[in-house]
Amino acid sequence: MKIQEIKFKGQLHSYSVLIGNKTLNLLPNKIKSLCPKAKKIALLSDRNVPNKFKKFLKNKLNKYELVVLNFNASEKSKSMKTVNLLLEKLLRLNFNRADLIVGFGGGITGDVAGFIASIYKRGINYINIPTTLLAQVDASIGGKTGVNSKYGKNLIGSFYQPKLVLSDTSVLNSLSRKDFICGYAEILKHAIIKDKNFFNWLKKNSKNIFSKKPQYLDYAIKKSCLIKMFFVNQDVNEKNQRMILNFGHTFAHALEIKNKLSKKISHGEAVLSGMILEARLSVLKGLCSYKTLNEIVNIYKANNLSYTFKKFSNFKSINELIPFLKNDKKNDDKKINFILLRSIGKTAQPNKNKISLMDLKKFSNLLINRNF
Repeated sequence: MKIQEIKFKGQLHSYSVLIGNKTLNLLPNKIKSLCPKAKKIALLSDRNVPNKFKKFLKNKLNKYELVVLNFNASEKSKSMKTVNLLLEKLLRLNFNRADLIVGFGGGITGDVAGFIASIYKRGINYINIPTTLLAQVDASIGGKTGVNSKYGKNLIGSFYQPKLVLSDTSVLNSLSRKDFICGYAEILKHAIIKDKNFFNWLKKNSKNIFSKKPQYLDYAIKKSCLIKMFFVNQDVNEKNQRMILNFGHTFAHALEIKNKLSKKISHGEAVLSGMILEARLSVLKGLCSYKTLNEIVNIYKANNLSYTFKKFSNFKSINELIPFLKNDKKNDDKKINFILLRSIGKTAQPNKNKISLMDLKKFSNLLINRNF
């Protein structure tokens, strides 16, 4: 199949996203043109990536001084401790700013590799090769990098654009359904917040995505990337419109932190839970209709995803999340800054639906007592 190219054009940095089967073959020529003075390459590789792809990359990059930094990618290892250890290795090996860091793994690997690239000697070349569906449709687009703190997710970080993103869809064949759900959650979110036609397409074709049929998968990835870029291009540093991309994430991040970033719940499952809770909240606030909520619920049911929100059927299950909402990075005062929904394809404006913790406790009663 033809390789798809999307171009991100920022005020200061531009780069391409290449999507399709066997895009890894393009890497040597791309490095030569984008980083012509690079002599050393640090490959920060997620240990979960199948060895055959790592061996393939090693062979492709054999003309460079290649250092492979294997990384146990998890929310717990996405930390300043990990960053410091990796920075020390790069300094010891005397990498310079003309050299290159390549992130090879899921969104966590990309976040850590990008963050290191942004602060190492105030900026070194960086190429992102996302190997999960979640990373290909979300984490690899927009230049957000960072690590977690005990106070919350992604609270330490920077904005730093890569030289290139290579999304090789052949790598996705090794993913489990649970990993695939992570990416699908963001694809669905993009449709809900921006594009009703895409949402209707997903109603018909989600099963083909889960079956990993290339033409459907490539289309969904490209469409998601374009939607994310639409918001990023308006608001690179996430001060206003880009916040819309956080629909579902306020509750999702609270759920992840409550579970101590364990593998018991994946990021995608948390986002699926959060989108339903925030859609319910949108109904309670009078912003959207039951019909809109039911459209979202029905797509969950059709793809066996209802388990992600069924647990939130009592006051206790929702109320326990409230203390973890306080440190959400969208907050700029003591109220919780939600992104709420108006209809499929349209959200309320950022910073317009702040809710105090006291009022949220009242809403949490209603979230379970109303007949959703």
